[in-house]
Amino acid sequence: MAPTATAQRPSAPMDPRISERRRQVGARRRRRWLTAALAVAVVVAFGVAGWNLLHSRVLAARVVTVAGSVHTPAAAVVQQAGLADHPPLLDVDPAAVAARLEALPWVAGATVTRQWPDTVHIAITERRPVAVVPGHQPNTFAEVDASGRVVALVASAPAGLVHLVVPAVAGPPGTTLGASAAPALQVAATLPAALAGQVVQVEDEPAGQVVLALSTPVTVALGTPVQLTAKYEAAAALLAGASLHDGDVIDVSVPTAPIVTGP
Repeated sequence: MAPTATAQRPSAPMDPRISERRRQVGARRRRRWLTAALAVAVVVAFGVAGWNLLHSRVLAARVVTVAGSVHTPAAAVVQQAGLADHPPLLDVDPAAVAARLEALPWVAGATVTRQWPDTVHIAITERRPVAVVPGHQPNTFAEVDASGRVVALVASAPAGLVHLVVPAVAGPPGTTLGASAAPALQVAATLPAALAGQVVQVEDEPAGQVVLALSTPVTVALGTPVQLTAKYEAAAALLAGASLHDGDVIDVSVPTAPIVTGP
């Protein structure tokens, strides 16, 4: 038997109210997407503009102040800091700038701060020379601090700095004496004022034994640089109260039992 065809019922027309409702929902959805896209575009545009502004010359490090730098000219400090070309302030890394400055011979420490919109403040702490050693160039002296850092090369030894006799050669400014100079440097850096004015030379002998040559001339044998305060006091007492002669040696290597020997 042949199959019977199923009759198709005609679809009823959509209620105009439903059609209008769907149109309104679609229109609102399109407006929301358009508003969101516009908001994202505005945020991106402002972000790009802000980024470009922060990295532009408008907010550049045009003002650089330097404090505490006596031996290094401010212009050299600014150049070493990488600020001579007035980079954008946002690109100035205070820690990186401080590290570059501390490579300068005289600079022991640097503090770098940014101040918007256009200023960088640099505060320098300088090294304090405690002694001189022969320089690496003929007829020169190298000023060194307590760490052995060479801060300057000069033609004549500055007054008030003792001479070191150490088994180390001074390089150019910015280099550091070898570890063999440490005992004599420790003594040169810790000499009390009452004794320092009489000391003309600090010599590092074998096995870290340190000897002071005085202007009298008398020699003070300190031994190794331990119990230095007690040794300084013992030496000062003998210098003040003992009957000393040129060439005498004050041995305070055992500070509780100092002795004086002749030349």
